[in-house]
Amino acid sequence: MASLFEHFSDLPDPRREQGRLHKLTNVVILTILAVICGADGWVQVEEFGTAKEEWLKTFLQLDNGIPSHDTIGRIFYLLRPGTFG
Repeated sequence: MASLFEHFSDLPDPRREQGRLHKLTNVVILTILAVICGADGWVQVEEFGTAKEEWLKTFLQLDNGIPSHDTIGRIFYLLRPGTFG
């Protein structure tokens, strides 16, 4: 996991400071893990997160719980695809 955190630690967060309830790195890693496990859309990413929340808390900072599918989708909508390169 450390390599995922390191890889995405400098990913620019396009969100406004106000209202950031979930760390960008945590949302990205949650989504990657969910997709690896077969999630096919934001709702399924949220469902994966909810089902695996206790496990995810062992390495992700989830002070505000699992983000909603709307939040996850909004974050990825704001991210520029080139920033993942």
